[in-house]
Amino acid sequence: MKRRAGASENKAAKKQKLLEELGESWLPYLTPRDAEFHQLWKTRYSKLLLRKAEKIPQELHHIVQEAFLTLQKHDCFFQDLVRIKGKDFLTPVSRILIGNPGCTYKYLNTRLFTVPWPMEDYEIKYCHPELFAACKALIRLNDYLNIEAVQALQGQIFSETKETEDTAVSDREQDFSTFIKGSLLEDQSSLYTPRNDCNSLKHRTSYNLTLLNYMDPLQMPYLKQEPYFGMGNMAVSWHHDENLVERSTVAVYSYSCEGDDKVNEQDVEGRDPADWHIGLKVAWDIKTPGLAIPLHPGDCYFMLDDLNMTHQHCVLAGFQPRFSSTHRVAECSTGTLEYIFGQCEIALQNLQVDSDSAALSLKSLEVQVVKEVEGIHNEVEFEWLRQFWFQGKRYRKCTDWWFEPMAKLEEFWKKMEFMTSLVLCEVGKGERTMEQRNEIISCFLPLLTERQELRKEWTARCQCQLAVSLPEEQKPDCHPLWKDDDPSMPLPYDLEEVIANLQTVLE
Repeated sequence: MKRRAGASENKAAKKQKLLEELGESWLPYLTPRDAEFHQLWKTRYSKLLLRKAEKIPQELHHIVQEAFLTLQKHDCFFQDLVRIKGKDFLTPVSRILIGNPGCTYKYLNTRLFTVPWPMEDYEIKYCHPELFAACKALIRLNDYLNIEAVQALQGQIFSETKETEDTAVSDREQDFSTFIKGSLLEDQSSLYTPRNDCNSLKHRTSYNLTLLNYMDPLQMPYLKQEPYFGMGNMAVSWHHDENLVERSTVAVYSYSCEGDDKVNEQDVEGRDPADWHIGLKVAWDIKTPGLAIPLHPGDCYFMLDDLNMTHQHCVLAGFQPRFSSTHRVAECSTGTLEYIFGQCEIALQNLQVDSDSAALSLKSLEVQVVKEVEGIHNEVEFEWLRQFWFQGKRYRKCTDWWFEPMAKLEEFWKKMEFMTSLVLCEVGKGERTMEQRNEIISCFLPLLTERQELRKEWTARCQCQLAVSLPEEQKPDCHPLWKDDDPSMPLPYDLEEVIANLQTVLE
C-alpha cells in the first residue's frame, strides 16, 4: 500500500492523541498464557496465520538458515540511513533486499535495490559462489511461501463462505497447518474459485522480493520501549508495511538463534522477554486488546488480505540474534529498471541530433512536453541516481549487477541536463513573444527550483554526522556532483543564479 502525502503527519497526530487518552495506563494485550488468547486471535486477528517450524520441510529450513549465515559472513547486512520528518536515522535492524532483477523497494524515503536472485534470461555474477547459493535458497523459500499463501487465501475464502452459510461460528484451529489441512483440504472438490479470483490470488501472492532483516539485541545500545501496551523492547516499531500491492499477502520466515536465556514464566507478567514476538493491534483502536505471538526458530507467519491496512504490527525483541525474510508483493509500477528506462525513452524523444554537425536541439517547446521531460529529469536524478549512490558501494559486496544499468541511466540523465540548457537558450532568444516565453518559464521554473532544493538536501544528507560515521564502503556518495565550471557539463550544479535570472524575466 502506498502512503499518501501528509500520511506521516496524520500518523503522528493519531499517535499523540492515543498516548494522551492512555495517560499513565497501559492497554491490555494477550499472550498464549491467557485463556482468551486464541478466541481473540480468531475473532479480531484471524487474517494473521502462523505456520509452526515443524510443519515446514526440514531441508528448506537448512538451506534458508545457511543462507542467512552466509550473507552475514560476507557482511551483506546493512543499517539503512532513512529519513523521517526531515531527519536522518540509522535503522536499528540491518537489512538486505533480494529479489527480481531490476526491482526496487522504497520505505521511509529510501529506495533499496534488489540483489537479484537467480532467474532465467538474466546473467548475474555474484562475488562469491556462496552468495549464489544463498540467493538460490531464498528464491526457493519464496516459491514455497507463494504456494502456501495461495492456499491460505483459498482457505480464508472457503471458511468465510462457510461461516456465512452456517449460523454457528466455525471452530477453526488458528494454527496455519491445521487451518489448511482441515475443512479446506478434506473436500477440495467443494471449493470453486472463479478464474478472475484465481488471477487475483496470484496477483496478491506473487512475491517479487524479500527484505531480509538481522538484529542482535545485546549489541544494541538502546531499544525503543513499546509505548501502548508495555510489551517491552521493540526491534521494529508499530507500522503498516509500505508500497505493497493492495490487499497483498506478506509472508515472513523467522529464525532466532538458539540460546539458553529463558525466563521463568512464573516470574514474568505479559510476554516472555527472552523470546521474539510479533505484536499486533487494530490500528488506532484502544478498545481491542493487542496480541503478542511468540516466534520460535523457523516459524512462518502470513498477513493476509487487508490485515496490513486495518492493523499495525511491530517486532518485539528477544535476547538472541534473529534473522527474518519478509516476502512482499512490492508495488513496482514506478520502481523497476524497465519503468525508468521507459521514462528516459519518453524524455529523450524530444532531443534531436543534427546528422552533419552533431548539434543538439529540441523537437518541441510545447509547455506540456517541457514539463514532462523536466519531471522525468528530476525523477531519474533523485529517485534513482542519488538514491543508489547514497547507499555507498554496499551492493559490490554481493554483485556488480546494478552498476552497468546505473551508468546507462546516468548517460540518459546527462543528456537531459543538455535538454534543460537548450530550454534556457530558447527562452533567452528574442524569437518568441513575451506571453510564449513566460508560459514556458512558468511551467519550467517550479521543476528547476525543486531540483535546486533537492540537490541541497541530498548534499547535506551526505555530509551529516551519521553519514560520515559509517564504514567506508557504506558512506553515502553525493553523486552526480560537479564543479560549476566543469566544461563537460552544460549547467552548474548550483542552479541558484539560473533560477534568479528566470524569476527576473517573469517580473
